[in-house]
Amino acid sequence: MIKEFEKLREEEIEIMLKAPVLVSVLIAGADGTIDKAEVKEAVAIARGKQSRAREQLVDYYKLVGETFEAKFNEMITNFPQKPEERNPMIIAELKRLNRILPKVEKNFAVKFYASLKDLAKKIAEASGGVLGYLSVSYEEAKLMELNMINDPSKF
Repeated sequence: MIKEFEKLREEEIEIMLKAPVLVSVLIAGADGTIDKAEVKEAVAIARGKQSRAREQLVDYYKLVGETFEAKFNEMITNFPQKPEERNPMIIAELKRLNRILPKVEKNFAVKFYASLKDLAKKIAEASGGVLGYLSVSYEEAKLMELNMINDPSKF
């Protein structure tokens, strides 16, 4: 158990652990297709964060990394295929973080939020473009700032 989660209920912990998967599917599928490069990038980022995340998040990402790929594939299979149907569901889940993040230690919440935004940006840049440039679609760009999540540094 991560010490920052001690004040959280079980379902709140589950949302915290699912957040990187939600962000990954939201961004990867924003343009209507989740391509292999985006899947590969999402899994690679999640694995990389297990050792290279901000120090306070290493244990969190180790826990997330244990089930990331399985949860990612499960979400792709079980959620609607069309982004106009899938995205509102994912956004609603991510909005639940607005009630959870104020309950965790502020420094952790700020780093967690920054990490999710970094994940969104890397996945958005994972496919297309010329040598990786100009590869963020309009749909991805609208979502990758994660405006549905309140910035914890401001509360």
